[in-house]
Amino acid sequence: MQARERRSSQLEAACRSDRRQQDGDSRHPCSSTIISVLHASAVSTHNHLHSHQQKPPGGEVVNHDLQLKADVLIKDGLIAEVAPDIKAPAGAKVINASGSYVMPGGIDPHTHLAMPFMGQVACDDFYSGQAAALAGGTTMHIDFALPVNHSLMAGFREWQAKAELACADYGFHMAVTKWQGINSFKFFMAYKGALMVNDEELLQGFIRCRQLGALPQVHAENGEAVALGQRLVFDAGVTGPEGHALSRPAALEGEAAGRAIRLASFVGVPLYVVHVMSIDAMEEVARARKAGLPVIGEPVASGLALDESAMWDANFTSAAAAVMSPPIRSKQHRIALKRALTGGLLQLVATDHAVFNSSQKAVGRGDFRVIPNGVNGLEERMHVVWQEMVVPGLITPRDFVRVTSTAAAQVFNIYPRKGRIAAGSDADVIVLDPSVKHTISAATHHSRIDTNVYEGKDIHGKVTVTISRGRLVWYEGKLDVEPGTGRFIFCRRTGRCLTGQAGREQTPLRV
Repeated sequence: MQARERRSSQLEAACRSDRRQQDGDSRHPCSSTIISVLHASAVSTHNHLHSHQQKPPGGEVVNHDLQLKADVLIKDGLIAEVAPDIKAPAGAKVINASGSYVMPGGIDPHTHLAMPFMGQVACDDFYSGQAAALAGGTTMHIDFALPVNHSLMAGFREWQAKAELACADYGFHMAVTKWQGINSFKFFMAYKGALMVNDEELLQGFIRCRQLGALPQVHAENGEAVALGQRLVFDAGVTGPEGHALSRPAALEGEAAGRAIRLASFVGVPLYVVHVMSIDAMEEVARARKAGLPVIGEPVASGLALDESAMWDANFTSAAAAVMSPPIRSKQHRIALKRALTGGLLQLVATDHAVFNSSQKAVGRGDFRVIPNGVNGLEERMHVVWQEMVVPGLITPRDFVRVTSTAAAQVFNIYPRKGRIAAGSDADVIVLDPSVKHTISAATHHSRIDTNVYEGKDIHGKVTVTISRGRLVWYEGKLDVEPGTGRFIFCRRTGRCLTGQAGREQTPLRV
């Protein structure tokens, strides 16, 4: 008990320190005065795996490293207390979470809201996309800001303007060379003639990341080979969405992932491989981690739940809806990715949420090469991961918290402010009832996209309550959100926090 109390005090102190640094960077301060008590009074089952037919007796507070019998007191946007049988203060709103799990809100580290891409603009902006996220239990996301007229800082400022609509907390990734509270840079190894960098540019970018203490991320596909594959497949007469899958085989993803990992190791910088979609790329990440290299592998919800057959659908709208890069792979890849996530070879689950309506996707009718790439997931991610990983017993509820929230908070250096139910942490809290069944559909989702790549998927378990920095935003099936209430979260330099080994650095090359 004393050890737990010491750890609780340390976490609270860390939150205070983190918040002191970040206060002043918020453009949307919390105005909530809600006080909530979440009753989760029961006997903890700790490591016991619940099937979807079982409910935790009474209810449980779940972090990535423990489950406990406790209530949660929320005050002034923060978690004030986590303890058994808290007496509700006068006037407090009491939410009975009996039979449910009380968890940290989800963190999606990979989204593209209002992104201009392939001649279109993603139809979810920072309001509609975040509203959808909150309805699905995600309380923070990290979006990718793109250069504007080749200017990185102009791009950063434009994304700041887009985020004026925000109704939830957010961060940014971007290859900026000045410190703006962004601690991760992304490099595209694909999209020749548009976003792709060559090996020299990749190396120079890695060197700059090392100098700044920032985390490089890579979209791993061999862009030269993909461009050739697209031309060969199209010239062979394959023009529909299936051509997208045929032109970007898994081997090209694996080659690029391995090359990026080796170049990062040569420079001596950590690496984050986004949207790992294949056995080939997963094995490169696993090999690097086994060798002790600080490499993070990020699967996405679509890769864990879907397979490439959708792109062969006779209905163009349905087939085009599944087009993303790297492509959704065959069933064997999906099974392997789930096993890798179970075993810790992959660390956290994102979405790569980039949504284009059927009319926008239709520009590629007759030429798969111009179908805007992207699928939905911000609202669905938490439910999809629960269904695919927890319901069949592949991971525990604690593991679920880790891969959907805590790991992202740790990698991007915002833990324990985010990603934990603890005194001093931001009051980003969800209640998930494992007994509630529902079906995903475009007819009921909150995104602006008119299709849903998970259409008709049955889910056993549902987020029934979402609290964002103390604001009750999703309750009894209703959203209560306002544009402009979201907040930019300043992400500190990464460096040693990624490896968890203070004082140890890679040393192959000093630059």
